[in-house]
Amino acid sequence: MNDISPVTLAVFLFFFVLVTVMGFAAARWRRADSLDNLDEWGLGGRGFGTFITWFLVGGDIYTAYTFVAVPALLYAGNMIGFFAVPYTIVLYPIIFVFLPRLWSVSHRHGYVTPADFIHGRFDSKALALAVAVTGILATMPYIALQLVGIQVVLEVMGIGGTSDSWFVKDLPLFIAFAVLAAYTYASGLRAPALIAFVKDALIYLVILVAVFYLPTQLGGWDGIFSAAKDKFDAANAASVAAGKPPSAGIIPAAPLHMAYFSLALGSALALFMYPHSLTGVLAARNRSVIRRNAALLPAYSFLLGLLALLGFAAIAANVQTDNAQLAVPEMMRTMFPDWFTGVAFAAIAIGALVPAAIMSIAAANLWTRNIYKAFIKPDATPAQEAKQSKLISLVVKFGALIFVLGLPNEFAINLQLLGGVWILQTFPALVGGLYTRWFHRWALLGGWAVGMVYGTWTAYQQPTAADPNAHFGSSLATIPFTETKAYIALTAFVINLLVVVVLTLVMRAAKVPEGTDHTRPEDYHADAGDPGVEELAIGDLATDTPTR
Repeated sequence: MNDISPVTLAVFLFFFVLVTVMGFAAARWRRADSLDNLDEWGLGGRGFGTFITWFLVGGDIYTAYTFVAVPALLYAGNMIGFFAVPYTIVLYPIIFVFLPRLWSVSHRHGYVTPADFIHGRFDSKALALAVAVTGILATMPYIALQLVGIQVVLEVMGIGGTSDSWFVKDLPLFIAFAVLAAYTYASGLRAPALIAFVKDALIYLVILVAVFYLPTQLGGWDGIFSAAKDKFDAANAASVAAGKPPSAGIIPAAPLHMAYFSLALGSALALFMYPHSLTGVLAARNRSVIRRNAALLPAYSFLLGLLALLGFAAIAANVQTDNAQLAVPEMMRTMFPDWFTGVAFAAIAIGALVPAAIMSIAAANLWTRNIYKAFIKPDATPAQEAKQSKLISLVVKFGALIFVLGLPNEFAINLQLLGGVWILQTFPALVGGLYTRWFHRWALLGGWAVGMVYGTWTAYQQPTAADPNAHFGSSLATIPFTETKAYIALTAFVINLLVVVVLTLVMRAAKVPEGTDHTRPEDYHADAGDPGVEELAIGDLATDTPTR
Protein backbone atom coordinates (compact mmCIF):
# COMPACT_ATOMS: atom_id res chain seq x y z
CA MET A 1 0.00 0.00 0.00
CA ASN A 2 1.31 3.45 -0.93
CA ASP A 3 1.86 6.13 1.68
CA ILE A 4 -0.73 8.88 1.48
CA SER A 5 0.68 12.16 0.17
CA PRO A 6 -0.97 14.98 2.16
CA VAL A 7 -0.70 17.35 -0.83
CA THR A 8 -2.22 14.85 -3.27
CA LEU A 9 -5.01 14.03 -0.84
CA ALA A 10 -5.73 17.71 -0.12
CA VAL A 11 -6.01 18.59 -3.82
CA PHE A 12 -8.16 15.53 -4.47
CA LEU A 13 -10.50 16.37 -1.60
CA PHE A 14 -10.72 20.01 -2.69
CA PHE A 15 -12.12 19.04 -6.09
CA PHE A 16 -14.35 16.37 -4.59
CA VAL A 17 -15.87 18.90 -2.17
CA LEU A 18 -16.18 21.42 -5.02
CA VAL A 19 -18.23 19.08 -7.21
CA THR A 20 -20.31 18.02 -4.20
CA VAL A 21 -21.26 21.64 -3.52
CA MET A 22 -21.97 22.16 -7.22
CA GLY A 23 -24.11 19.02 -7.25
CA PHE A 24 -26.39 20.31 -4.52
CA ALA A 25 -26.36 23.86 -5.91
CA ALA A 26 -27.47 22.54 -9.30
CA ALA A 27 -31.03 22.27 -7.97
CA ARG A 28 -31.12 26.10 -8.13
CA TRP A 29 -29.31 26.37 -11.47
CA ARG A 30 -31.75 27.65 -14.10
CA ARG A 31 -34.31 26.87 -11.43
CA ALA A 32 -37.66 25.44 -12.47
CA ASP A 33 -40.89 25.96 -10.56
CA SER A 34 -40.58 22.37 -9.31
CA LEU A 35 -38.37 19.31 -9.87
CA ASP A 36 -41.30 17.03 -9.04
CA ASN A 37 -41.72 15.69 -12.57
CA LEU A 38 -39.49 13.67 -14.88
CA ASP A 39 -39.14 16.40 -17.50
CA GLU A 40 -37.42 18.58 -14.92
CA TRP A 41 -35.69 16.09 -12.60
CA GLY A 42 -34.83 13.42 -15.17
CA LEU A 43 -34.30 15.53 -18.32
CA GLY A 44 -33.20 18.88 -16.92
CA GLY A 45 -36.22 20.67 -18.36
CA ARG A 46 -35.57 19.36 -21.91
CA GLY A 47 -33.79 22.61 -22.68
CA PHE A 48 -30.00 22.18 -22.79
CA GLY A 49 -28.24 24.02 -25.59
CA THR A 50 -25.16 23.06 -27.60
CA PHE A 51 -22.59 24.09 -25.00
CA ILE A 52 -24.16 22.18 -22.11
CA THR A 53 -25.00 19.15 -24.24
CA TRP A 54 -21.37 18.99 -25.43
CA PHE A 55 -20.20 18.42 -21.86
CA LEU A 56 -23.15 16.22 -20.87
CA VAL A 57 -22.96 13.84 -23.83
CA GLY A 58 -19.17 13.95 -23.85
CA GLY A 59 -19.35 12.60 -20.33
CA ASP A 60 -20.46 9.29 -21.82
CA ILE A 61 -17.08 8.96 -23.55
CA TYR A 62 -14.58 10.22 -20.98
CA THR A 63 -15.36 8.01 -18.02
CA ALA A 64 -13.31 5.67 -15.84
CA TYR A 65 -13.54 3.43 -18.91
CA THR A 66 -11.26 5.86 -20.73
CA PHE A 67 -8.72 6.64 -18.03
CA VAL A 68 -8.42 3.18 -16.51
CA ALA A 69 -9.83 0.40 -18.66
CA VAL A 70 -8.53 1.26 -22.15
CA PRO A 71 -4.90 2.11 -21.19
CA ALA A 72 -4.86 -1.03 -19.00
CA LEU A 73 -5.31 -3.22 -22.07
CA LEU A 74 -2.48 -1.48 -23.91
CA TYR A 75 -0.24 -1.75 -20.86
CA ALA A 76 -0.91 -5.51 -20.87
CA GLY A 77 0.03 -5.73 -24.55
CA ASN A 78 -3.50 -6.25 -25.82
CA MET A 79 -3.82 -3.79 -28.69
CA ILE A 80 -7.44 -4.77 -29.18
CA GLY A 81 -8.06 -2.14 -26.51
CA PHE A 82 -7.34 0.52 -29.11
CA PHE A 83 -10.73 -0.31 -30.69
CA ALA A 84 -12.14 2.53 -28.55
CA VAL A 85 -10.71 5.06 -31.01
CA PRO A 86 -12.29 3.83 -34.28
CA TYR A 87 -15.52 3.03 -32.50
CA THR A 88 -16.03 6.63 -31.43
CA ILE A 89 -15.18 7.79 -34.96
CA VAL A 90 -17.77 5.45 -36.49
CA LEU A 91 -20.29 6.43 -33.82
CA TYR A 92 -20.97 10.05 -34.71
CA PRO A 93 -22.22 9.65 -38.30
CA ILE A 94 -24.64 7.04 -36.96
CA ILE A 95 -26.08 9.31 -34.30
CA PHE A 96 -26.17 12.27 -36.69
CA VAL A 97 -28.70 10.30 -38.74
CA PHE A 98 -31.05 8.70 -36.24
CA LEU A 99 -30.95 10.72 -33.01
CA PRO A 100 -32.69 13.85 -34.37
CA ARG A 101 -35.63 11.63 -35.35
CA LEU A 102 -35.79 10.18 -31.84
CA TRP A 103 -35.59 13.66 -30.33
CA SER A 104 -38.47 14.89 -32.48
CA VAL A 105 -40.90 12.07 -31.83
CA SER A 106 -40.02 12.04 -28.12
CA HIS A 107 -40.64 15.76 -27.71
CA ARG A 108 -43.85 15.61 -29.73
CA HIS A 109 -45.26 12.85 -27.50
CA GLY A 110 -43.51 13.57 -24.20
CA TYR A 111 -41.46 10.37 -24.21
CA VAL A 112 -38.89 10.27 -21.42
CA THR A 113 -37.27 6.91 -22.18
CA PRO A 114 -36.55 4.84 -25.30
CA ALA A 115 -39.06 2.28 -24.01
CA ASP A 116 -41.74 5.01 -24.08
CA PHE A 117 -41.11 5.37 -27.81
CA ILE A 118 -41.19 1.59 -28.35
CA HIS A 119 -44.56 1.40 -26.59
CA GLY A 120 -46.00 4.23 -28.66
CA ARG A 121 -44.60 2.97 -31.96
CA PHE A 122 -45.46 -0.72 -31.64
CA ASP A 123 -48.33 -0.62 -29.13
CA SER A 124 -46.63 -3.32 -27.07
CA LYS A 125 -46.19 -3.12 -23.30
CA ALA A 126 -44.26 -6.40 -23.40
CA LEU A 127 -41.70 -5.09 -25.89
CA ALA A 128 -41.38 -1.81 -23.98
CA LEU A 129 -40.86 -3.79 -20.78
CA ALA A 130 -38.13 -5.86 -22.45
CA VAL A 131 -36.34 -2.70 -23.61
CA ALA A 132 -36.66 -1.13 -20.15
CA VAL A 133 -35.36 -4.18 -18.29
CA THR A 134 -32.48 -4.50 -20.75
CA GLY A 135 -31.59 -0.85 -20.29
CA ILE A 136 -31.50 -1.19 -16.50
CA LEU A 137 -29.53 -4.45 -16.66
CA ALA A 138 -26.98 -3.11 -19.16
CA THR A 139 -26.45 0.06 -17.14
CA MET A 140 -25.45 -1.85 -14.00
CA PRO A 141 -22.05 -3.10 -15.20
CA TYR A 142 -21.35 0.31 -16.77
CA ILE A 143 -21.88 1.96 -13.37
CA ALA A 144 -19.76 -0.83 -11.87
CA LEU A 145 -16.95 0.19 -14.20
CA GLN A 146 -17.07 3.67 -12.70
CA LEU A 147 -16.83 2.08 -9.25
CA VAL A 148 -13.73 0.18 -10.34
CA GLY A 149 -12.19 3.42 -11.62
CA ILE A 150 -12.66 5.14 -8.27
CA GLN A 151 -11.37 2.05 -6.45
CA VAL A 152 -8.18 2.18 -8.50
CA VAL A 153 -7.54 5.85 -7.69
CA LEU A 154 -8.19 5.36 -3.99
CA GLU A 155 -5.91 2.32 -3.90
CA VAL A 156 -3.03 4.14 -5.59
CA MET A 157 -3.47 7.09 -3.22
CA GLY A 158 -3.29 4.67 -0.29
CA ILE A 159 -6.85 5.19 0.96
CA GLY A 160 -8.57 1.97 2.03
CA GLY A 161 -5.93 -0.02 0.22
CA THR A 162 -5.29 -3.63 1.12
CA SER A 163 -7.10 -3.87 4.44
CA ASP A 164 -8.28 -7.40 5.27
CA SER A 165 -11.75 -6.02 5.91
CA TRP A 166 -13.65 -5.45 2.68
CA PHE A 167 -15.75 -2.83 4.45
CA VAL A 168 -12.74 -0.80 5.57
CA LYS A 169 -11.08 -1.24 2.19
CA ASP A 170 -14.05 0.11 0.27
CA LEU A 171 -15.44 2.55 2.84
CA PRO A 172 -14.09 5.64 0.99
CA LEU A 173 -15.76 4.34 -2.16
CA PHE A 174 -19.07 3.92 -0.35
CA ILE A 175 -18.81 7.45 1.02
CA ALA A 176 -18.12 8.85 -2.47
CA PHE A 177 -21.15 7.10 -3.91
CA ALA A 178 -23.34 8.07 -0.97
CA VAL A 179 -22.52 11.72 -1.65
CA LEU A 180 -23.17 11.17 -5.36
CA ALA A 181 -26.51 9.56 -4.55
CA ALA A 182 -27.49 12.48 -2.32
CA TYR A 183 -26.92 15.28 -4.81
CA THR A 184 -28.37 13.25 -7.69
CA TYR A 185 -31.50 12.73 -5.58
CA ALA A 186 -31.70 16.45 -4.85
CA SER A 187 -30.84 17.94 -8.25
CA GLY A 188 -31.52 15.29 -10.89
CA LEU A 189 -29.87 15.68 -14.31
CA ARG A 190 -28.88 19.26 -13.57
CA ALA A 191 -26.21 17.98 -11.14
CA PRO A 192 -24.10 15.96 -13.62
CA ALA A 193 -24.71 18.61 -16.29
CA LEU A 194 -23.20 21.33 -14.10
CA ILE A 195 -20.39 19.17 -12.71
CA ALA A 196 -19.48 18.05 -16.25
CA PHE A 197 -17.88 21.49 -16.82
CA VAL A 198 -15.36 20.86 -14.03
CA LYS A 199 -14.92 17.23 -15.05
CA ASP A 200 -14.09 17.91 -18.69
CA ALA A 201 -11.85 20.87 -17.87
CA LEU A 202 -9.81 18.68 -15.51
CA ILE A 203 -9.68 15.82 -18.01
CA TYR A 204 -8.53 18.02 -20.87
CA LEU A 205 -5.88 19.58 -18.62
CA VAL A 206 -4.56 16.21 -17.43
CA ILE A 207 -4.51 14.65 -20.90
CA LEU A 208 -2.75 17.59 -22.53
CA VAL A 209 -0.16 17.80 -19.78
CA ALA A 210 0.39 14.04 -19.88
CA VAL A 211 0.86 13.75 -23.64
CA PHE A 212 3.25 16.69 -23.80
CA TYR A 213 5.09 16.34 -20.47
CA LEU A 214 5.56 12.57 -20.16
CA PRO A 215 7.45 12.09 -23.46
CA THR A 216 10.00 14.68 -22.31
CA GLN A 217 10.69 12.48 -19.28
CA LEU A 218 10.58 9.11 -21.07
CA GLY A 219 12.75 9.63 -24.15
CA GLY A 220 10.03 10.95 -26.44
CA TRP A 221 7.33 8.90 -28.11
CA ASP A 222 10.04 6.86 -29.87
CA GLY A 223 11.37 5.83 -26.49
CA ILE A 224 7.87 5.04 -25.23
CA PHE A 225 7.04 2.80 -28.21
CA SER A 226 10.45 1.12 -28.03
CA ALA A 227 9.96 0.30 -24.35
CA ALA A 228 6.52 -1.16 -25.11
CA LYS A 229 7.89 -3.25 -27.97
CA ASP A 230 10.73 -4.60 -25.83
CA LYS A 231 8.29 -5.64 -23.09
CA PHE A 232 5.95 -7.35 -25.55
CA ASP A 233 8.80 -9.13 -27.33
CA ALA A 234 10.01 -10.49 -24.00
CA ALA A 235 6.48 -11.60 -23.05
CA ASN A 236 6.03 -13.33 -26.41
CA ALA A 237 9.37 -15.10 -26.10
CA ALA A 238 8.31 -16.41 -22.68
CA SER A 239 4.98 -17.58 -24.13
CA VAL A 240 6.67 -19.44 -26.98
CA ALA A 241 9.12 -21.06 -24.54
CA ALA A 242 6.13 -22.28 -22.52
CA GLY A 243 4.50 -23.71 -25.63
CA LYS A 244 1.88 -20.98 -25.93
CA PRO A 245 1.24 -18.71 -28.93
CA PRO A 246 2.51 -15.09 -28.69
CA SER A 247 -0.27 -12.72 -27.67
CA ALA A 248 1.26 -9.30 -26.95
CA GLY A 249 2.13 -6.66 -29.51
CA ILE A 250 1.74 -3.12 -30.76
CA ILE A 251 -0.46 -4.40 -33.61
CA PRO A 252 -3.19 -7.03 -33.00
CA ALA A 253 -2.27 -10.50 -34.26
CA ALA A 254 -4.00 -11.63 -37.47
CA PRO A 255 -6.43 -14.03 -35.68
CA LEU A 256 -7.70 -11.05 -33.67
CA HIS A 257 -8.47 -8.72 -36.58
CA MET A 258 -12.14 -9.74 -36.63
CA ALA A 259 -12.28 -9.27 -32.87
CA TYR A 260 -10.91 -5.74 -33.24
CA PHE A 261 -13.34 -4.88 -36.05
CA SER A 262 -16.36 -6.36 -34.29
CA LEU A 263 -15.56 -4.61 -31.01
CA ALA A 264 -15.34 -1.26 -32.79
CA LEU A 265 -18.53 -1.71 -34.82
CA GLY A 266 -20.53 -3.38 -32.05
CA SER A 267 -19.58 -0.71 -29.52
CA ALA A 268 -20.45 2.07 -31.98
CA LEU A 269 -23.90 0.60 -32.56
CA ALA A 270 -24.43 0.02 -28.84
CA LEU A 271 -23.33 3.27 -27.19
CA PHE A 272 -26.40 5.35 -27.99
CA MET A 273 -28.72 2.46 -27.19
CA TYR A 274 -27.78 2.97 -23.54
CA PRO A 275 -30.50 4.87 -21.67
CA HIS A 276 -27.98 7.33 -20.19
CA SER A 277 -26.73 8.32 -23.65
CA LEU A 278 -30.28 8.91 -24.84
CA THR A 279 -31.12 10.86 -21.68
CA GLY A 280 -28.46 13.43 -22.56
CA VAL A 281 -29.87 13.67 -26.08
CA LEU A 282 -33.52 14.01 -25.04
CA ALA A 283 -32.49 16.83 -22.69
CA ALA A 284 -31.34 18.90 -25.68
CA ARG A 285 -33.40 21.94 -26.67
CA ASN A 286 -33.83 21.21 -30.38
CA ARG A 287 -32.71 18.99 -33.27
CA SER A 288 -29.90 21.32 -34.27
CA VAL A 289 -28.22 20.89 -30.88
CA ILE A 290 -27.93 17.15 -31.54
CA ARG A 291 -26.54 17.60 -35.05
CA ARG A 292 -23.99 20.19 -33.92
CA ASN A 293 -22.80 17.90 -31.15
CA ALA A 294 -22.52 14.94 -33.50
CA ALA A 295 -20.27 17.12 -35.65
CA LEU A 296 -18.21 18.52 -32.75
CA LEU A 297 -17.79 15.51 -30.47
CA PRO A 298 -15.16 13.75 -32.64
CA ALA A 299 -12.71 16.15 -30.98
CA TYR A 300 -13.02 13.84 -28.00
CA SER A 301 -11.90 10.91 -30.17
CA PHE A 302 -8.56 12.56 -30.93
CA LEU A 303 -7.68 12.95 -27.27
CA LEU A 304 -9.02 9.46 -26.58
CA GLY A 305 -6.32 8.03 -28.84
CA LEU A 306 -3.63 9.96 -27.00
CA LEU A 307 -5.02 8.88 -23.66
CA ALA A 308 -4.97 5.21 -24.68
CA LEU A 309 -1.26 5.53 -25.41
CA LEU A 310 -0.64 6.32 -21.75
CA GLY A 311 -0.69 2.55 -21.28
CA PHE A 312 2.58 2.46 -23.27
CA ALA A 313 3.89 5.43 -21.29
CA ALA A 314 3.37 3.43 -18.08
CA ILE A 315 5.60 0.71 -19.53
CA ALA A 316 8.31 3.24 -20.38
CA ALA A 317 8.00 4.65 -16.85
CA ASN A 318 8.81 1.13 -15.59
CA VAL A 319 5.57 0.78 -13.66
CA GLN A 320 5.46 -2.71 -12.16
CA THR A 321 2.02 -3.98 -11.18
CA ASP A 322 0.10 -7.24 -11.43
CA ASN A 323 -3.11 -5.24 -11.87
CA ALA A 324 -2.94 -3.50 -15.25
CA GLN A 325 -5.72 -1.12 -14.20
CA LEU A 326 -3.37 0.48 -11.68
CA ALA A 327 -0.75 1.21 -14.34
CA VAL A 328 -1.74 4.72 -15.44
CA PRO A 329 -2.68 6.05 -11.97
CA GLU A 330 0.55 4.59 -10.58
CA MET A 331 2.53 6.24 -13.37
CA MET A 332 0.88 9.57 -12.58
CA ARG A 333 1.77 9.18 -8.91
CA THR A 334 5.44 8.60 -9.69
CA MET A 335 5.88 10.99 -12.64
CA PHE A 336 3.84 14.06 -11.62
CA PRO A 337 4.37 16.48 -8.72
CA ASP A 338 2.13 15.65 -5.75
CA TRP A 339 -0.20 18.57 -6.39
CA PHE A 340 -0.77 17.67 -10.03
CA THR A 341 -1.23 14.02 -9.10
CA GLY A 342 -4.13 15.20 -6.96
CA VAL A 343 -5.58 17.02 -9.98
CA ALA A 344 -5.18 13.90 -12.14
CA PHE A 345 -6.79 11.61 -9.57
CA ALA A 346 -9.64 14.07 -9.12
CA ALA A 347 -10.17 14.07 -12.90
CA ILE A 348 -10.45 10.28 -12.93
CA ALA A 349 -12.76 10.12 -9.92
CA ILE A 350 -15.04 12.94 -11.10
CA GLY A 351 -14.90 11.37 -14.56
CA ALA A 352 -16.50 8.34 -12.94
CA LEU A 353 -19.04 10.19 -10.78
CA VAL A 354 -20.60 12.26 -13.57
CA PRO A 355 -21.54 9.41 -15.92
CA ALA A 356 -22.56 7.25 -12.95
CA ALA A 357 -25.08 9.95 -11.99
CA ILE A 358 -26.48 10.15 -15.53
CA MET A 359 -26.67 6.37 -15.75
CA SER A 360 -28.55 6.01 -12.48
CA ILE A 361 -31.03 8.73 -13.50
CA ALA A 362 -31.66 7.08 -16.87
CA ALA A 363 -32.15 3.64 -15.34
CA ALA A 364 -34.50 5.11 -12.72
CA ASN A 365 -36.58 6.78 -15.44
CA LEU A 366 -36.96 3.41 -17.19
CA TRP A 367 -38.21 1.82 -13.97
CA THR A 368 -40.65 4.63 -13.28
CA ARG A 369 -42.14 5.05 -16.73
CA ASN A 370 -42.07 1.51 -18.11
CA ILE A 371 -42.47 -0.70 -15.06
CA TYR A 372 -43.95 1.29 -12.16
CA LYS A 373 -46.38 3.43 -14.17
CA ALA A 374 -47.04 0.83 -16.86
CA PHE A 375 -47.77 -2.13 -14.56
CA ILE A 376 -47.90 -1.11 -10.90
CA LYS A 377 -49.55 2.33 -10.67
CA PRO A 378 -50.94 3.47 -14.03
CA ASP A 379 -52.53 6.55 -12.43
CA ALA A 380 -49.25 7.81 -10.92
CA THR A 381 -49.03 11.59 -10.84
CA PRO A 382 -45.96 13.43 -12.19
CA ALA A 383 -44.85 14.05 -8.59
CA GLN A 384 -45.15 10.36 -7.77
CA GLU A 385 -43.16 9.49 -10.89
CA ALA A 386 -40.40 11.86 -9.85
CA LYS A 387 -40.32 10.42 -6.34
CA GLN A 388 -40.04 6.88 -7.72
CA SER A 389 -37.16 7.86 -9.99
CA LYS A 390 -35.32 9.57 -7.15
CA LEU A 391 -35.60 6.49 -4.94
CA ILE A 392 -34.67 4.01 -7.66
CA SER A 393 -31.68 6.13 -8.67
CA LEU A 394 -30.29 5.31 -5.21
CA VAL A 395 -30.99 1.61 -5.59
CA VAL A 396 -29.35 1.44 -9.01
CA LYS A 397 -26.10 2.97 -7.79
CA PHE A 398 -25.65 0.48 -5.02
CA GLY A 399 -27.00 -2.37 -7.12
CA ALA A 400 -23.96 -1.87 -9.32
CA LEU A 401 -21.86 -3.10 -6.39
CA ILE A 402 -23.16 -6.60 -7.15
CA PHE A 403 -21.33 -6.50 -10.45
CA VAL A 404 -18.15 -5.23 -8.80
CA LEU A 405 -18.21 -7.92 -6.12
CA GLY A 406 -19.63 -10.76 -8.21
CA LEU A 407 -17.88 -10.48 -11.58
CA PRO A 408 -14.17 -10.70 -12.39
CA ASN A 409 -12.70 -7.27 -13.10
CA GLU A 410 -9.26 -8.37 -14.21
CA PHE A 411 -9.89 -5.99 -17.08
CA ALA A 412 -12.63 -3.54 -16.12
CA ILE A 413 -13.43 -2.90 -19.77
CA ASN A 414 -15.22 -6.26 -19.81
CA LEU A 415 -17.87 -4.75 -17.53
CA GLN A 416 -18.72 -2.14 -20.16
CA LEU A 417 -18.54 -4.66 -22.99
CA LEU A 418 -20.89 -7.01 -21.12
CA GLY A 419 -23.44 -4.20 -20.95
CA GLY A 420 -22.98 -3.79 -24.70
CA VAL A 421 -23.90 -7.44 -25.24
CA TRP A 422 -27.30 -6.76 -23.70
CA ILE A 423 -28.11 -3.23 -24.85
CA LEU A 424 -27.33 -3.91 -28.53
CA GLN A 425 -30.27 -6.33 -28.61
CA THR A 426 -32.62 -3.32 -28.41
CA PHE A 427 -31.22 -1.84 -31.64
CA PRO A 428 -33.74 -3.48 -34.07
CA ALA A 429 -36.72 -2.18 -32.09
CA LEU A 430 -35.38 1.30 -31.36
CA VAL A 431 -33.51 2.30 -34.51
CA GLY A 432 -35.57 0.10 -36.80
CA GLY A 433 -38.72 1.58 -35.30
CA LEU A 434 -37.57 5.12 -36.13
CA TYR A 435 -37.74 4.31 -39.83
CA THR A 436 -40.22 1.49 -40.37
CA ARG A 437 -43.01 -0.53 -38.82
CA TRP A 438 -42.34 -3.49 -41.08
CA PHE A 439 -40.84 -5.43 -38.17
CA HIS A 440 -43.65 -7.13 -36.26
CA ARG A 441 -43.81 -6.34 -32.54
CA TRP A 442 -43.82 -10.01 -31.53
CA ALA A 443 -40.96 -10.72 -33.92
CA LEU A 444 -38.94 -7.94 -32.29
CA LEU A 445 -39.65 -9.45 -28.89
CA GLY A 446 -38.66 -12.91 -30.11
CA GLY A 447 -35.43 -11.64 -31.68
CA TRP A 448 -34.60 -9.74 -28.49
CA ALA A 449 -35.14 -12.87 -26.38
CA VAL A 450 -32.94 -15.04 -28.61
CA GLY A 451 -30.19 -12.40 -28.73
CA MET A 452 -30.27 -11.94 -24.95
CA VAL A 453 -30.14 -15.66 -24.21
CA TYR A 454 -27.37 -16.34 -26.71
CA GLY A 455 -25.33 -13.30 -25.65
CA THR A 456 -25.67 -13.90 -21.91
CA TRP A 457 -24.96 -17.64 -22.07
CA THR A 458 -21.97 -17.18 -24.36
CA ALA A 459 -20.53 -14.41 -22.16
CA TYR A 460 -21.11 -16.57 -19.07
CA GLN A 461 -19.01 -19.34 -20.58
CA GLN A 462 -15.94 -17.17 -21.11
CA PRO A 463 -13.18 -17.72 -18.51
CA THR A 464 -10.55 -15.22 -17.44
CA ALA A 465 -6.90 -15.60 -18.34
CA ALA A 466 -6.09 -16.25 -14.68
CA ASP A 467 -8.92 -18.67 -13.88
CA PRO A 468 -10.28 -21.14 -16.47
CA ASN A 469 -13.23 -21.87 -14.18
CA ALA A 470 -14.35 -18.24 -13.91
CA HIS A 471 -17.30 -16.79 -15.82
CA PHE A 472 -17.93 -13.54 -17.72
CA GLY A 473 -14.17 -13.23 -18.17
CA SER A 474 -14.24 -11.94 -21.76
CA SER A 475 -16.59 -10.35 -24.28
CA LEU A 476 -15.06 -12.22 -27.20
CA ALA A 477 -16.16 -15.67 -28.32
CA THR A 478 -15.94 -17.88 -31.40
CA ILE A 479 -18.62 -17.15 -34.02
CA PRO A 480 -20.87 -20.23 -34.42
CA PHE A 481 -19.67 -22.67 -37.10
CA THR A 482 -16.34 -20.85 -37.46
CA GLU A 483 -13.02 -20.65 -35.65
CA THR A 484 -13.00 -16.84 -35.66
CA LYS A 485 -13.41 -14.83 -32.48
CA ALA A 486 -15.63 -11.75 -32.44
CA TYR A 487 -17.48 -9.48 -30.02
CA ILE A 488 -20.35 -11.48 -28.55
CA ALA A 489 -22.71 -8.48 -28.78
CA LEU A 490 -22.37 -8.21 -32.56
CA THR A 491 -22.84 -11.95 -33.11
CA ALA A 492 -25.93 -11.92 -30.88
CA PHE A 493 -27.22 -8.85 -32.74
CA VAL A 494 -26.93 -10.59 -36.13
CA ILE A 495 -28.77 -13.65 -34.76
CA ASN A 496 -31.38 -11.33 -33.24
CA LEU A 497 -31.93 -9.57 -36.58
CA LEU A 498 -32.25 -12.84 -38.50
CA VAL A 499 -34.88 -14.07 -36.03
CA VAL A 500 -36.78 -10.77 -36.30
CA VAL A 501 -36.93 -10.97 -40.11
CA VAL A 502 -38.03 -14.62 -40.16
CA LEU A 503 -40.65 -14.18 -37.43
CA THR A 504 -41.97 -11.01 -39.08
CA LEU A 505 -42.63 -12.95 -42.26
CA VAL A 506 -44.34 -15.68 -40.24
CA MET A 507 -46.45 -13.22 -38.22
CA ARG A 508 -47.53 -11.34 -41.31
CA ALA A 509 -48.45 -14.57 -43.08
CA ALA A 510 -50.49 -15.59 -40.06
CA LYS A 511 -52.07 -12.10 -39.91
CA VAL A 512 -51.20 -11.64 -36.24
CA PRO A 513 -52.40 -8.17 -35.12
CA GLU A 514 -49.66 -5.53 -35.29
CA GLY A 515 -51.13 -3.03 -32.84
CA THR A 516 -51.72 0.68 -33.37
CA ASP A 517 -48.95 3.10 -34.23
CA HIS A 518 -49.47 6.17 -32.03
CA THR A 519 -46.94 8.23 -33.97
CA ARG A 520 -47.29 10.00 -37.32
CA PRO A 521 -44.69 10.54 -40.09
CA GLU A 522 -44.48 14.26 -39.38
CA ASP A 523 -43.59 13.56 -35.71
CA TYR A 524 -40.12 12.43 -36.75
CA HIS A 525 -39.24 15.86 -38.16
CA ALA A 526 -40.80 18.11 -35.50
CA ASP A 527 -38.61 20.77 -33.93
CA ALA A 528 -38.80 23.15 -30.99
CA GLY A 529 -41.60 25.67 -31.50
CA ASP A 530 -43.61 23.41 -33.81
CA PRO A 531 -47.22 22.64 -32.83
CA GLY A 532 -47.21 20.09 -30.03
CA VAL A 533 -43.57 20.66 -29.14
CA GLU A 534 -43.20 22.94 -26.14
CA GLU A 535 -40.12 25.12 -26.48
CA LEU A 536 -38.25 24.67 -23.22
CA ALA A 537 -34.90 26.36 -22.86
CA ILE A 538 -32.29 26.21 -20.17
CA GLY A 539 -29.93 27.49 -22.81
CA ASP A 540 -26.23 27.76 -23.40
CA LEU A 541 -24.14 29.65 -20.90
CA ALA A 542 -22.58 31.64 -23.70
CA THR A 543 -25.31 32.78 -26.06
CA ASP A 544 -28.71 31.33 -25.28
CA THR A 545 -31.22 32.74 -22.85
CA PRO A 546 -34.25 31.15 -21.25
CA THR A 547 -37.42 31.57 -23.27
CA ARG A 548 -39.89 29.88 -21.07
